[in-house]
Amino acid sequence: MKSSGYAVFSLVACGIPAGAMAQEANEELRSGNEAIVVTATRQPLLIERVPGSVLLLDETALEQAEGATGAEDLAELLPGVEAAVANGTQVAFQIRGIGAVDHQALTPTAAAVYADGVFQATNVQTSALLYDLERVEVLKGPQGALYGRNASAGAVNLISRRPDAEGANYARFGYGNFDRFDLDAAFGGRIGEGAYARLATTYVRRSPVLENVAGPAEAGGETDEFGIRLSALLDRGGPSLLVRGHYEQDKGINTMPRNSSLELGAHQIESAGDGVQDSDNAFYGMSAEYTAPLGDWELFSLTAFEGYRQNYGFDFDGTAAPFGDPSLNANLSYARDFAQFSEEARLSRQFTGGSVLLGISASLEDFRQRYTIWCGELDPQTLVGSCDYVGAPGRVGPTPASTSPASTLVTDIAQERVSLAAFTYNTLELTERLTLTAGLRLTYEDIRGQGEGVHVFRDGVRALNNRDGLGPAIGGNVIEKTRLSGNAALSYAFGDANAYVSIANGYKSGGFNGEIANNALHYADEGLFAAETVTTIEAGVKGKTATLRYSLAGFYTDYQDPQARIFVEFALPDGSSIVSNSLSNLDAARSYGVEAQLGWTPVSGLDLELGGVWNRARIRQDSAVGGNADLYDGQPLPFAPEFSANARVAYQTQVSRDVRLGLSGSASFRSRFYLDPSGLPERSQGDVLTLASRASLAFERSGIEISIWGRNLTNRDYAVSGYGFIGYNTFRSDPRTFGGSVSITF
Repeated sequence: MKSSGYAVFSLVACGIPAGAMAQEANEELRSGNEAIVVTATRQPLLIERVPGSVLLLDETALEQAEGATGAEDLAELLPGVEAAVANGTQVAFQIRGIGAVDHQALTPTAAAVYADGVFQATNVQTSALLYDLERVEVLKGPQGALYGRNASAGAVNLISRRPDAEGANYARFGYGNFDRFDLDAAFGGRIGEGAYARLATTYVRRSPVLENVAGPAEAGGETDEFGIRLSALLDRGGPSLLVRGHYEQDKGINTMPRNSSLELGAHQIESAGDGVQDSDNAFYGMSAEYTAPLGDWELFSLTAFEGYRQNYGFDFDGTAAPFGDPSLNANLSYARDFAQFSEEARLSRQFTGGSVLLGISASLEDFRQRYTIWCGELDPQTLVGSCDYVGAPGRVGPTPASTSPASTLVTDIAQERVSLAAFTYNTLELTERLTLTAGLRLTYEDIRGQGEGVHVFRDGVRALNNRDGLGPAIGGNVIEKTRLSGNAALSYAFGDANAYVSIANGYKSGGFNGEIANNALHYADEGLFAAETVTTIEAGVKGKTATLRYSLAGFYTDYQDPQARIFVEFALPDGSSIVSNSLSNLDAARSYGVEAQLGWTPVSGLDLELGGVWNRARIRQDSAVGGNADLYDGQPLPFAPEFSANARVAYQTQVSRDVRLGLSGSASFRSRFYLDPSGLPERSQGDVLTLASRASLAFERSGIEISIWGRNLTNRDYAVSGYGFIGYNTFRSDPRTFGGSVSITF
């Protein structure tokens, strides 16, 4: 997150502006006053006219996050938005308590993440793209009309800087504690008549931030990341073409989790080191964005490819010797390949008293993964560990293929998804002040998965898993669904304020479990997780005065079939059943609350921002999931604190003719939240308060800026995700970090 300035919160558009509203916004733009360009349609809309709750981190607000290393750090600036970091690197956003938390990449997030308009289909792609950003938009509530699948909680839009004539060139060098070194640079400008280009790059390196008390220091996590993005724009009036390409690389070491049975100090872990592995992760993509006028209509087309390759792992049990026995040790690794091709085309038109948008979209995804669990040191040729994984013998079944001990588990899975959609989004000015917004989307999905789970004996023999003799763990299945989602809103403008009421619906896809395949049931219908649906009713008011910006909203959400990692009861042919931990669906949940935001500029150069959310999110469980409905009924949804708040202050002043001083600080508070749906106190995280600050001196004539920053100044040690295995394990937050940088703009 590399930009400059101070923190600002605002509301941005999530819909299509009606004709008069767009004209009003254009006049504001020409006058130099504040207006926001809508990401979905590139139409200006005054922020007070938006019939929904949306947050904006603009370029100056992102500077507040200097020193951040992942997408999860954005949540500290966004009230009502949480970020779970599964497996230490996989970020899943929760908005108003909606969204599953799981360690499998096949589990999509309920808050759809888009990078320059391209959907990021899995939960491992987000953090690598956070450089040379212009802004980040977060749309709260279901976005089923414009954003489609996997936007049941909302949508997060990452928007990088576009090439233009001004270039906005810069170079920044930074250094911090834990031997942190980072470099960011971007160069661009006009390269021909109506042609512009931009090249941006980033690099960050950091030593381990957690202290390992039982083995090699690198178990505390090492950062070694690089990224480059090239974009080119051809715009000579009329049609325009914007082409982007990016490549990011992660060569660090994944942080190890901490087992709850350990008595350790803050920011400490315990790992013997046999699970420490060098990461080899690469993310890449290309897109072509084309716009052209077609009479009274405008055509928009976005064609894209996104992919990644991942190889990483960690100490799964979170301790050097579970229960004092090193032979109970467990380590895991993931080898993943993913490719996604997508196309979206839209036709939009404004007319007197309204607007209309028609669109179609299509995507094809191909995901492949090998998931390996072993004990001790792994022989990469035989896939046998130096000790036997404690969970391997239970997967052998009634007829072992060898008399040797079962040592390692390997699960291969492949999933292909085809998604097709047609949608419309429209506005109609019923009166001069009253506007109706309505959208609808029809989505078809075909999801095909297949795979197998094997155990490796110590003598090298391999055989299919057959836990409880229910059949070998090999097979496939198909999920084919057609869904309708949409939204409607009424907004009423009065003066510089706007009141609205809305209803919106969205869904998150089902799919295949990517964890250990125990037996044939893994690929049967019982082993799949179904789609979840979300419907939200929201009412609010927002507006501004000369020095004040405000927003107040109340919401009620009906959450059907929430996806969650729970204990699932599987029926057996003889009428009995077994219980297994799996990603599945609860019955329902309810979420309701109020949220408020206030921005105040009492004097020129001083900005104050406050945001708070009260949200009660509870599971409603009647069916006997795992044989015990009472285990989940009435429990809070994971990562849904009842109260969260953010505060920021930023001050800028000229200390001399050419020198500008900038000071900023921020605070983020979250009340107790739970890491899984069980509601157990030992699987929760207590109140968390974090503080961050930044100070800078900008020498305007030379373009040089010197800054210092600090994050998690309270040095709070808290859980960012958790999972059950030989007790309970949690991934931990970064400790206090601080540093400085020197940048030059030219």
